[in-house]
Amino acid sequence: MAKNYYETLGVDRGASEKDIRSAYRRLARQHHPDVNQGQKDAEAKFKEINEAYQVLSDPDSRKKYDRFGDGWRNADYVRQGESAGPSPFTWFNRAGRARTHQTEFSFGGFDSIFSDLRGAGRGGVTEEAPFQRRSVVPVTITLEEAYTGTVRTIQLPPGGPNGHAGKRIEVRVPAGTKHESRIHVNTAKGGAHADIELTVSIAPHHLFERTGDDLRFTAKVPLIDAVLGGETDVPTLSGKHVALHIPPETQNGRVFRLRGKGMPNGKGAHGDLLATVSVVLPSDLTEEQRALFDRLRELEKATPAAL
Repeated sequence: MAKNYYETLGVDRGASEKDIRSAYRRLARQHHPDVNQGQKDAEAKFKEINEAYQVLSDPDSRKKYDRFGDGWRNADYVRQGESAGPSPFTWFNRAGRARTHQTEFSFGGFDSIFSDLRGAGRGGVTEEAPFQRRSVVPVTITLEEAYTGTVRTIQLPPGGPNGHAGKRIEVRVPAGTKHESRIHVNTAKGGAHADIELTVSIAPHHLFERTGDDLRFTAKVPLIDAVLGGETDVPTLSGKHVALHIPPETQNGRVFRLRGKGMPNGKGAHGDLLATVSVVLPSDLTEEQRALFDRLRELEKATPAAL
């Protein structure tokens, strides 16, 4: 079934970037697996929302999607096919030297190219000559997947001899992968050779913000704990919670560094988790609580201001 990313996020096709971002954040909080434990469809729905946001939040991919729909990932092939005149196509002979072959190029029409390359008298290339072409494949992962590492199944782009077209392969995205990282994948089958480069996008998270190998988190602390001291739970991407000690008279905006609780750095270590205190003021006060605050204000007025 064709996907409609606009319907997934519940926005119109003319929605602004701000509208798309707001819709994503609202839906991500609503459907995140952490808050829908036990619901089998929650993770799948969450991934659909992330995929839709990743495409529509990027101006270039959104233009391609608006024009080509589900075929937006092959938009570059289509555009080349629509261009007038022959297009240069670079291939490699068995000696490894690059050569250029002029041929008509159309979407999904690589077979004619390979027929030309294999044909006698058109460059003298035999059927056994290896084929090499770099294709860029975008993938989107969650921050949790970037933390643990994950596997994605991708389909090789159209074209290529020896049945290479349509082959599906599994590619590992290592733990600690950063946003917009490029992963080179070299895959071969028989005499064919395809050069794949994954461009990895990491969807925004509803709790954490990533800065390099560090994670930032806003810890909501009740006013009474900020004044008198206390503890608050801080979640981590490992799934475990950490008890954060709040000293007495902790100011709003204070940052606590939890070492080693951030993203893996690929060298056997982790970054840090930076928890910023956001003091939560009480609401719906009882008469007794209000009286205590009134008494506190009187004491503050009676106390000489510190120089």
